[in-house]
Amino acid sequence: MEDLRISDLIKKENGDQDPSFILIGCPVDEGVERNGGRRGAAQAPALIRKYLNKMTPPPDQAEIFMEALNPGLDLGNVPQGSMEKMQEELGEKIASFLKNDIPVIILGGGHETTFGHYLGYRNAGVSHEIVNLDAHTDVRPMKNGAGHSGSPFRQILDDPDTKCRKYSVAGLQPHSVAIAHLKYIEEKGGEWYLHQDTNQLVLDRFYGLSDVPVLATFDMDGVDQSQAPGVSAPCANGLDKSYWLQAAFRAGRSPNVKSMDMVEVNPNYDRDDQTTRLAALTVWNFLYGLSLR
Repeated sequence: MEDLRISDLIKKENGDQDPSFILIGCPVDEGVERNGGRRGAAQAPALIRKYLNKMTPPPDQAEIFMEALNPGLDLGNVPQGSMEKMQEELGEKIASFLKNDIPVIILGGGHETTFGHYLGYRNAGVSHEIVNLDAHTDVRPMKNGAGHSGSPFRQILDDPDTKCRKYSVAGLQPHSVAIAHLKYIEEKGGEWYLHQDTNQLVLDRFYGLSDVPVLATFDMDGVDQSQAPGVSAPCANGLDKSYWLQAAFRAGRSPNVKSMDMVEVNPNYDRDDQTTRLAALTVWNFLYGLSLR
């Protein structure tokens, strides 16, 4: 084929050969509303796929890219239902792939998606670390006993059967984090970095030093709103997209990273699909890194 696209390497059904990676959508945003945010992230998986599928392999590494990643497997979307049901189903669908060391890419959804992502590791019995690029810590307490988009990492860390050994987060906005939440992360043995301290050394720590599998999560509201307006909670002083995309490549390149999710893209508030296109390019960069492992 002369005009190869990402869609040419992603299959919709299991074949005889194990997939090189799997892709799955989780169109959930009930947790965003519970957290006082604006709904719309449930529409993101379909649009991210649209732009991802149109992208080409990198021209200087096209053969390596296609050989390393073919075939990928798209499992479609988790059926919509209650937030908790969708999280449980996501965890069930990805557990066997994580157990068999097949990279997993998840298209959210609000950040409540990541609790379902984590359930995949718990179901598979795989100990891991979590690294998060985000403007917020997302370790808020649950509300009336229910999770939401601001609580996934507290739910994970407080889980009596947790398989998460460490939670680290970078890109935090100093005007959007509570001291109590930073202390909670420290008490749990984690690390945090404010926006102004999020640099290349942080990427080295996130993706290069772990001796256990890493779950990487990318919350689009960590990117500056001039470059990513279509999110659940816009960030006036966020990370630059060039750093963001490099982080996605580095995550894909690292053999420690076993899975990633792309969350908090809200097409309802986007401009010319600018944010959705950036989300698709984030996944493309992860795939590019993955092809070079």
